[in-house]
Amino acid sequence: MDSYKSLQIVQKIPTSPVYNLYLNRPSSRNALSRDVFAEFPKALSSLDQNPDVGVIILSGNGDHFCSGIDLKTLTSISGDLSSDRGRIAERLRREIKGMQDAITAIERCRKPVIAAVHGACIGGGIDIITACDIRYCTDDAFFSVKEVDLAITADLGTLQRLPSIVGYGKAMELALTGRRFSGSQAKELGLVSEVFSSKNAMDEGVRAVAEDIAAKSPLAVTGTKAVLLRGRDLTLDQGLDYVATWNSGMLLSDDLAEAILAYNQKRRPSFSKL
Repeated sequence: MDSYKSLQIVQKIPTSPVYNLYLNRPSSRNALSRDVFAEFPKALSSLDQNPDVGVIILSGNGDHFCSGIDLKTLTSISGDLSSDRGRIAERLRREIKGMQDAITAIERCRKPVIAAVHGACIGGGIDIITACDIRYCTDDAFFSVKEVDLAITADLGTLQRLPSIVGYGKAMELALTGRRFSGSQAKELGLVSEVFSSKNAMDEGVRAVAEDIAAKSPLAVTGTKAVLLRGRDLTLDQGLDYVATWNSGMLLSDDLAEAILAYNQKRRPSFSKL
């Protein structure tokens, strides 16, 4: 298993296709440092290319999921004292695009990524979870699209992804006010699918969901994620055409034959790794 400065990958149950990816800077409340932005896409790519991985659970070590971007990182990005405004702007744009790419790595990963949130999920933490495929949290979790309070327009994906999750009006209100909202409010908004009473309950509940997904056809699971993500940018007719083309290449697989056979034999299907 690869090792990282700011992340941790754990396979809690040997032979299980469910892997845990942890933000691992607990002393900094898992603030997003340069190391996180550099290592995050590498870790996700490694998990994506590992045929033993079926589903990834993303969470934070320590008391919080993520407290947002590390202020040292923010200072270093904005600290160029060059007098050439054009070169400063070009460098800053590259920095922002690089950080955006690190978050978007969640969507590039073919395997489903499930966010399991406890404690704080602020600023960059919202960027991360809105890129995830499914989201859960604990009752004591709290959230904030905090960038506006730091004189920043959120630029790592929240403003692009949150409206399609909670609705345009609610996303606008959350982003403009930067207000803190609870786990139960996150569920009411549609940001999370379920709220658990404790972290242990969440860990058990999310693992059960992940194991269930991982037991399904990996071709069907990765295809479902890919088609849903692509469909955000397409009209209805374009989306239907896209999935028709997708299934013309993927439908006639050994997985389909195995699923039908298992159904007829009243047993759980067994699929090859992807």
